[in-house]
Amino acid sequence: MELVAFLIDFILHVDKHLQAFVTNYGAWVYALLFVIIFVETGLVVMPFLPGDSLLFVVGAMCGLGLMSLPLAIGLLWAAAVLGNQSNYAIGRHIGPRVFQWEQSRFFNRKAFDQAHAFYEKYGGFTIVAARFMPFLRTFAPFVAGVAQMSRGKFTLYDVTGGGLWVAGVVLAGFFFGSVPWVQAHLDKIIWAMILVPGLLVIAGALKSRGRAPA
Repeated sequence: MELVAFLIDFILHVDKHLQAFVTNYGAWVYALLFVIIFVETGLVVMPFLPGDSLLFVVGAMCGLGLMSLPLAIGLLWAAAVLGNQSNYAIGRHIGPRVFQWEQSRFFNRKAFDQAHAFYEKYGGFTIVAARFMPFLRTFAPFVAGVAQMSRGKFTLYDVTGGGLWVAGVVLAGFFFGSVPWVQAHLDKIIWAMILVPGLLVIAGALKSRGRAPA
């Protein structure tokens, strides 16, 4: 329970935790960020880790001179690409057996089914678009592996989507994170970055279910 409470607090107050980490451990923050992004995108059982909000806060910290912008973007881009490659490899290795798995504390069957339906409808574009959608971001590369997408095609979408996601959100934090209004309402912005994309995904899933034949 203590670990769960810490994770929730870290997600909701990621700005304060990162600033404290930089103050106490300096450049080791880059290693921590690499691990978080790699795990969030690379392990299908870890979709709850911070993604968009973390990248935005990193950009804001770069804007304040606490971190290097080029190093942060380059390192997190590599983490996002390698994470997706790992997730894809796991899905490709496991293959059709995934469809027999049931809901458990370590596997969100509903999120997997939503990601698979999204992938079947939009194909490779899913790998790019899902970067900006919590939960789908973690499941999309796994689904691509299960669906046996070719490694070359997947890598193209992976590198492109990872670059757009990391650079786009980090630069947004870099340019807007130092704005007084943003700093004053950063906790609400973090909540919005967590909830709004998630609600859009849920709304899309409900809409698709409503259109499903009886």
